[in-house]
Amino acid sequence: MHIGFIVDGNRRWARERGLPTLEGHRRGFSQMEKIAEAIFDKGVQFASFYVFSTENWGRSKEEVAYLMDLLRVNITRLSKKLQKKGIKMVVLGRKDPAPKDILEKLAEAEETTKDGKNGTVCICFNYGGKWEIADAVTKFIQKKAKANPKANLSDLNTEVTPEDIEDSLYHPEIPPCDLIVRTSGEERISGFMLWRAAYSEFLFLEKYFPDIKVSDLDDIIAEFNSRQRRFGK
Repeated sequence: MHIGFIVDGNRRWARERGLPTLEGHRRGFSQMEKIAEAIFDKGVQFASFYVFSTENWGRSKEEVAYLMDLLRVNITRLSKKLQKKGIKMVVLGRKDPAPKDILEKLAEAEETTKDGKNGTVCICFNYGGKWEIADAVTKFIQKKAKANPKANLSDLNTEVTPEDIEDSLYHPEIPPCDLIVRTSGEERISGFMLWRAAYSEFLFLEKYFPDIKVSDLDDIIAEFNSRQRRFGK
């Protein structure tokens, strides 16, 4: 089972409590860590967290800088916790324009946890669903060109199938999402896992993400199990 979380409501959570909005992000990251550590004990194999989108660079410089610092400070600690539990971490997203040191820390986290067999945490950082598909098409064309180095692009058969896209996605071994959970009461996908969401179930929660607790996972999974999935049939 693969559950994707659209982490939303951090800033509103803070404002409603008279706190700096940045405190909401800190609390949200803390809750994400707790969920990531606990979810695999409940039969889930993959958990994805949408922590920073390609559009989030448009936020204030102060907020973006704070979010980058959150990753700098916390990603190594999280990877060590996951390693102890036998959980693998992978990162889905683009490199540009992310800071080099953060990309290095994320790469180190992937390396540290690469042998985990008890589940996989997907950190969607600098991620955009449209970009993932565009990058997959580019990757596929590049593979075709590499296989035929003497051919002109116009000579290549560049017909693309769904299987070609799937094989070229970020970390193609990650399966489609079975359930996508968005917190904060908003009911939209915001570019999250556009390809892997084709037949996902959706659950929209009124709670802000900083209010999500490990105990909520039982209700989330129970709701998913109550649904009948048809896959277009």
